[in-house]
Amino acid sequence: MSEVGDIEKITQDRVVQLFTKQLGYTYLGDWEIRPNNSNIEESILRKYLKEKQGYSDILINKALYELIVASKDLSDGLYMANKKVYDLLRYGVKVKAEAGDNYETVHLIDWKHPLKNEFAIAEEVTISGQHDKRPDIVLYVNGIALGVLELKRSIISIGDGIRQNIVNQQKEFIQSFFSTIQWVFAGNDTQGLRYGTIGTPEKYFLQWKEDSDVANLLDKYLLKLCEKQRFLEIIYDFTLFDGGIKKLCRTHQYFGVKAAQEHIKRREGGIIWHTQGSGKSLVMVWLAKWILENNPHARVVIVTDRDELDKQIERVFKDAGEQMVRTTSGKDLMEQLGKAKPRMLCSLVHKFGRKDVDNFNEFIKELEDSPAQTVGELFIFVDECHRTQSGKLHKVMKALLKTAVFIGFTGTPLLKQDKQTSLEVFGKYIHTYKFNEGVEDGVVLDLVYEARDIDQKLTSTQKIDEWFEAKTKGLNDFQKSELKRQWGTMQKVLSSRSRLEKVVSDIIFDFNVKPRLSSGLGNAILVASSIYEACRYFELFQKTELKDKCAIVTSYNPATKDITTEDTGAGTETEREFIYNLYKSLLGNKSTEKYEDEAKAKFIKEPANMKLLVVVDKLLVGFDAPPCSYLYIDKSMQDHGLFQAICRVNRLDSEDKQFGYIVDYKDLFKKVENAVAVYTSELDYDTFGQEEVDVLLKDRLEKGKERLDRALEEIALLCEPVEPPKDQMAFIRYFCGNPENEDELKSTETRRTFLYKDTVALIRAYANIAAELEEAGYSQAEIADIKKKVDFYLNLREEIKNASGETLDMKTYEADMRHLIDTYIQAEVPRTISPFANMSLLDIIVNSGIAAAITSLPPGIKNNKEAVAEAIINNVRKKIIKEHLIDPAYFEEMSKLLDEIIKERKANAINYEEYLRKIADLSKKVTQTTRDDLPAGIQTPAQRALYNNTGKNEVLAIKLDAAVKKVKKADWRGNTPKENEIKHALNEILKDQAEVERLFAIIKQQSEY
Repeated sequence: MSEVGDIEKITQDRVVQLFTKQLGYTYLGDWEIRPNNSNIEESILRKYLKEKQGYSDILINKALYELIVASKDLSDGLYMANKKVYDLLRYGVKVKAEAGDNYETVHLIDWKHPLKNEFAIAEEVTISGQHDKRPDIVLYVNGIALGVLELKRSIISIGDGIRQNIVNQQKEFIQSFFSTIQWVFAGNDTQGLRYGTIGTPEKYFLQWKEDSDVANLLDKYLLKLCEKQRFLEIIYDFTLFDGGIKKLCRTHQYFGVKAAQEHIKRREGGIIWHTQGSGKSLVMVWLAKWILENNPHARVVIVTDRDELDKQIERVFKDAGEQMVRTTSGKDLMEQLGKAKPRMLCSLVHKFGRKDVDNFNEFIKELEDSPAQTVGELFIFVDECHRTQSGKLHKVMKALLKTAVFIGFTGTPLLKQDKQTSLEVFGKYIHTYKFNEGVEDGVVLDLVYEARDIDQKLTSTQKIDEWFEAKTKGLNDFQKSELKRQWGTMQKVLSSRSRLEKVVSDIIFDFNVKPRLSSGLGNAILVASSIYEACRYFELFQKTELKDKCAIVTSYNPATKDITTEDTGAGTETEREFIYNLYKSLLGNKSTEKYEDEAKAKFIKEPANMKLLVVVDKLLVGFDAPPCSYLYIDKSMQDHGLFQAICRVNRLDSEDKQFGYIVDYKDLFKKVENAVAVYTSELDYDTFGQEEVDVLLKDRLEKGKERLDRALEEIALLCEPVEPPKDQMAFIRYFCGNPENEDELKSTETRRTFLYKDTVALIRAYANIAAELEEAGYSQAEIADIKKKVDFYLNLREEIKNASGETLDMKTYEADMRHLIDTYIQAEVPRTISPFANMSLLDIIVNSGIAAAITSLPPGIKNNKEAVAEAIINNVRKKIIKEHLIDPAYFEEMSKLLDEIIKERKANAINYEEYLRKIADLSKKVTQTTRDDLPAGIQTPAQRALYNNTGKNEVLAIKLDAAVKKVKKADWRGNTPKENEIKHALNEILKDQAEVERLFAIIKQQSEY
């Protein structure tokens, strides 16, 4: 058993025992001082090939030569060397015994019979390189190093082990050793195991998730991933070289493909629902490869409904080394299907249709009576199947390809109206991986949702002050005063601006004060309502600092026919003329497609040089859509379209990206309510539970407060060592030493860098919620104190900069002040629309059920405050009644709270907004059944229920919980003998039969038992 703070060697000794005793690996020894350790142990490999596989010495010699040459050739980098070795390992080495002989394949690993291979480990394997390194444990298969494992003691972060592996792969160390490596592991007893492969960045190291009775997290997942068959299976079937990046599967991808394999063996179709951004395209690649390799008669056709997706499917497969043919027309598609090759095609769904069909039903019957003459067993993958599966074209496809097996892929759950046709076309769900699971696993990011409403009538001096403070944070008070005097008089000349200008100004503001956008690492997409509005937005952004860093991507392609009838004779542009003229000016000699491809490539690879894309429909769906940090929505959207669009921001794309941000200008709160309510209430509950499709949207203010508190704490810790009385000279001595001594300035430079960095972090954290500090939970005294501290650290930074001579050029602020007057100053501060400001949308929309209560009301009643209030009360009351048996004491308390809130409301003691806030808080309590006063020992919902219903007796609750878990048998509910065993165990503790019966009724309701 592991003790707290065990040294690394103790963990390593236990892991060695795990490999040898439980996994059946041979122990090769401690190779710290063994000379000539290698990633290819020739003697072991020779013995395996000769004795186990029966190859001749001459074939073995030639195969070994090819393998060793490939492993040592790092001229094109580690990625290419590893890819060449992988190909030899996976497909075998083709060699001739003699010049005139036929080629024979020497299989270095027996993939078909995994247990016939020689699995072994060695520890402390010293590898010679430019600088020697010593991996803790190396995993060998037939003498070839396929895995490395770095172990850390329980109090050392697993990140240290990951970084150690990454460093070892550099050419300055033991890069050549990694040419054969397929698995790169790091682990400790407290955080468990992380895995990647060669070239995997630290943030992309993965965590496996699978049920097991093993308590120790490290042991648990070593047993899962290093089990001999799975260890080789993932190398063989779930490894990909994708356009310069080597990838291993995540847990959900592995089990999704495995589930699909079983369906395909039975020639059954179905749907794979893996949330946006979780790697559906890789699932397609791995599944297609498996089908083609395991069925010589199989052919795979991947169908999309958009031309850009069709192109992207082709690219992804080709980048992964799979040969794919993209059909050019319906006729081409049917001709290709009539031949034996190619075995893999992609096509648009529209190519299955015929334009000149009057009687659709007759046309379908005709196709069904004489289906297309296709060659081979067809497996049809339909991407984004929620968009294509229910239309007439799918009936054409099914009629044409009668014997084909259809697999649908989607990133969103199918709505109720889709369900019948989904079952007809595909069958049931094969595997699901929901948004909340992706967030929990770190596969995608959580979302922060903010609804903004820009009032065009009022002017926000507070927002102007925030802008001014953000743009002049490098100036002293005198310089700020001069700038205000010079530019402030222009505020009298304000005139009304269009709504589009206000949105543009608001986005520009964000690009200056939001950390992700102002850092140059993040970028944004603005969704416009129409092509005309998109063009207007683009034109307005050309007058801002985003000029040349903004592009427009729509479905428009300029043609002279667009404007031949547009001239009004009034000397003004019509909408069509405006769009046409803007595009002609923008494109020059480029085609629209080339312009958009260049813009998208720069947006992905150079976010600092392409900060914003203005779109209408394009780039919002499909795996080809580029990731971004912020999504600004100025378009009415709903259901799948809305959910897929907001998932543009949930991709991992840099180390400092923690959330995806959605800013909504169209009051889509109710649409978000409806979309998520539909996903959770109208699914097939025989297959899914409501909680499985929760969309997680974190509360912006809660996260903002956490960030501001952390920034204040960090800068205070930095300044803590300054000597008393902590006056100006004490700070200068600490951060500058003697400013006239260049050596002292140099030696204190790191401290100053941290001061500047922490001050910027504080300013950004403060600016992010400066206008909403009270709503974030600060008292008036705390707000005054925070403002005082921010001013202090700003002043301190300026003094230290002046003392150290590290000043800025002040001229850069003039353009910003002009921008403030010219384009932003009239925009009102955006209002948060949600009345539940202190509650996450997850709790509002899904958990509390309020959305379901509100959206179920007739349209005429929805705007009636009292009717909505009544609906919410009834919904919360229903939840309390329904859940009462699970925890009677807790829900009795909640019921009393509800009665008090209703009484206050009816007595007009609280206003409507306060009433909604209290109901929202109560809804959260009802849903989560958590409380702030729970002792540390109460960890699970069942323990919590026992604690609440035993007079809050922590010791007794834990004792009862342990007793139930110890004696309960499978399927005990309703089985009298098994129930009596539990009651007997309870009676041994309680010595009161009536109390046993009372608590047993509660225990029976706990799902974890």
